[in-house]
Amino acid sequence: MDEGRRIDEELRSELLARRDEDQRIRASVGHGARLSPGQAEEWRRIDEANTMWLNDLVDQRGWPGISLVGEDGANAAWLFAQHADSHPDLQRKFLDLLRDAVAAGEAAARHQAYLEDRVRIAQGRPQLYGTQFTRVVSQARYEPLPIEDPEHVDERRAAAGLGPLAEYAARFNSRND
Repeated sequence: MDEGRRIDEELRSELLARRDEDQRIRASVGHGARLSPGQAEEWRRIDEANTMWLNDLVDQRGWPGISLVGEDGANAAWLFAQHADSHPDLQRKFLDLLRDAVAAGEAAARHQAYLEDRVRIAQGRPQLYGTQFTRVVSQARYEPLPIEDPEHVDERRAAAGLGPLAEYAARFNSRND
C-alpha cells in the first residue's frame, strides 16, 4: 500500500452511498422472502446500475483498493462485484482485478473467497470456500452448494480469513430462521 496516497473522499462517498442503496433494498425484502414485482425491478435496477458504474470505474482507475477508498469503500466495491450476477463476464473481470488487489494488500482475502465461489457457481463448478448456500426446503434450512475438495475447505477458509464452515453454516441458518 502506498502510504503517500490519500483517500479519494469523493469516490469513497459515492461507493458508500451506492452500498447503502444496495443494502437498503436487500434489507427491505429480507432473506428468502418473495419479492413483489416492484421490489424485484428496483433490486435489478440497483444491481445493474452498480455493476455498470463499477465497470466504468475499474476501466478508468483500476480496482478501488483500500489506499484509494478506505476499507469501507473497498468493501462496497466488492459488494457490487458480488451482486453482478447478471453480467458473468464482468463478474469474472472483477474477480481478476480483486485477486490482484488482494495480492497487493489492497483488498481483503475473504472478499476474493466470496467472489471466487460466486463466479465458480455461476460457471457450474463447485465452490472452493463454501460461502454460497441454497435453501433445502424439505429440511427448512440452508446448506452450502457443492464444494470442491470438501475435506480441505476449512484450510482454504482459514487462509482467506474465514472461520470454519460448520460455524458459518450455523450462523447462516440461525439468522435465516
